[in-house]
Amino acid sequence: MDGSPPNGFEQSPPPNLRLLDAGTLPNYPIPPDERLESHYFVSFWFNRWLNSDFRLRAGAEVRAYGLDLFFISQNQSPVGTLPTDDVVIAKLLMIDLAHWKDLCQREITPLYNWTPCRCGDKVRLMHPVVTEQAQDALARREAREASNSQKAVYQRLRRLREALGDLGCSRDVLNDDLLIERMDGWLLQHCSGRRTHSAYGRALKHAAADGWLAKGGNLRR
Repeated sequence: MDGSPPNGFEQSPPPNLRLLDAGTLPNYPIPPDERLESHYFVSFWFNRWLNSDFRLRAGAEVRAYGLDLFFISQNQSPVGTLPTDDVVIAKLLMIDLAHWKDLCQREITPLYNWTPCRCGDKVRLMHPVVTEQAQDALARREAREASNSQKAVYQRLRRLREALGDLGCSRDVLNDDLLIERMDGWLLQHCSGRRTHSAYGRALKHAAADGWLAKGGNLRR
């Protein structure tokens, strides 16, 4: 789960944050206010994990704590990052600080391929594959929300057309997409909540008064 090319890669050296100039660090691509609810979780890419350099080279204990850090980072801010403070990381892993520091002295450490990044005015740790997974989860959420929004608009316009038909509007009115969208916008602004028969009637009167309706033939006589 290290994002390495097929031939593998060498572990990035443990970051000495005191020697780093924050201005030279990459910016983390996910804003700190982004959250991933439980049903938009970061999916675990099993094949990449099973074939990762980290899993194949790390000892069992390091591997277990490294995997924990992948999951812990999902609930951090920004999502997919870790703090740089050894004390905080040890607490997140529920181990004592001395044990954590010992793990960080191993040839392969739990922070394998985690590197410093800039998150606003803070420096945190990011991992290329964890970042990719978090971005994938956010993209899936956005696609789901867009789909739901499109469905909601479709259903709203369908109900509006049905209501206008019941109010005696002609097919010319019902098939006028621009008119329907303008009336829907007016209803969104002036009739919050569930749309009633009265609300549709008010929208139709407003459309007529404002000249939105084509002259003649719009209402069935």
